[in-house]
Amino acid sequence: MDSSKWITNVRIVAETVIIEKGSVRVDRGRITAIHEGIPVHMEGNEILDGEGKLLIPGMIDVHIHGAKGYDMMDGTLQSIEVVSETCAATGCTSFLATSVSSKLEDLLNMIDNVKKVAGKERGASIVGIHTEGPYLNVKRKGMQNEAFLRHPDRAEMERVVEQAGSLLKMVTIAPELPGGMELVSYLRDRGIIVAIAHSDATYDEAIEAFRLGASHITHCFNGMRPIHHREPGVVVAAFDQPHVSLQAIVDHVHLHPAIIRLMHKIKGADGMVLITDALHAMGLGDGDYQFGGHPVKVVGGVAQLQDGTLASSTVTMNEALKNTVELGISLHDAVTMASRTPADLLGLPQKGRIAVGADADLVLLDEHFQVEWTMIGGRMFSQTSE
Repeated sequence: MDSSKWITNVRIVAETVIIEKGSVRVDRGRITAIHEGIPVHMEGNEILDGEGKLLIPGMIDVHIHGAKGYDMMDGTLQSIEVVSETCAATGCTSFLATSVSSKLEDLLNMIDNVKKVAGKERGASIVGIHTEGPYLNVKRKGMQNEAFLRHPDRAEMERVVEQAGSLLKMVTIAPELPGGMELVSYLRDRGIIVAIAHSDATYDEAIEAFRLGASHITHCFNGMRPIHHREPGVVVAAFDQPHVSLQAIVDHVHLHPAIIRLMHKIKGADGMVLITDALHAMGLGDGDYQFGGHPVKVVGGVAQLQDGTLASSTVTMNEALKNTVELGISLHDAVTMASRTPADLLGLPQKGRIAVGADADLVLLDEHFQVEWTMIGGRMFSQTSE
């Protein structure tokens, strides 16, 4: 068991305030004290001097496909390990392993591999699985491979639920497809978050899906019917429903700054979740890749199919946080959207916050939002740890 430690001389983004100079005590993987200033008595504890830098709760990515050349649908355990380590290195301490539309066999294999790694991760904790597809609308497919898109299939979904068990936390679907509303109810009854995207649902269809239990929007504005003043579509339906939360890819590409500020103005930090939606090019830079059965080219950090369709992103969580603050959203709100809001969405009250009793999932950032170190459950993450 790790020794008790004090993290001192840090600017702390706590639950309700920012403590300009404070200290945090960690014992047995939990936060046991938060102190303004530097405590007088710290004998017998390891002391980590934060040198005045920013201490935030570990960020949580509910939508990530891959990193460093590894796609979690590639059928290997290593791909999931590499994503876990890359998340930790970029300030993300928990994540949902996220699929793309595929054959059922490939999805079940991915789920099986996640189950084998979960609990033994060297980096960020796997807190569940997010299946993006395959029940998506061809009209709004984006980078999803049309060859694998199909209508909602209750029997098939039952196999997925059986295979994943309690690890299945989120399913993204197009509820307007035949069988979609029934699937929303089925998933809701099992405590699984139903998200909408790659959907051509009208406002009324989206409202019906929300009435039946859908409560989240995957990569809001992307892969869905745009707002029109006579047919406002999914996005305005989500704006109208207080219980519906939104994902945002803040990478200077997927969303205009004014749209991000509008989302924040309407939903607030409690209704908005920062994600990466990263493909395996994250951390590798520009080049040619394969993703979801498509060739993808990354130029200037922007991933696109041959026809120019955006294909996920290469942004990291610490970059998304930095970008959000630079758009004029307060640091406290931006950190909340990257940590506490996704934790609450996933029903993880012990994560995503710096509070007494919470897990010691902590990240120290410099003035440029670069990660100095990441702590997961009280243990310092090392990229080279075995």
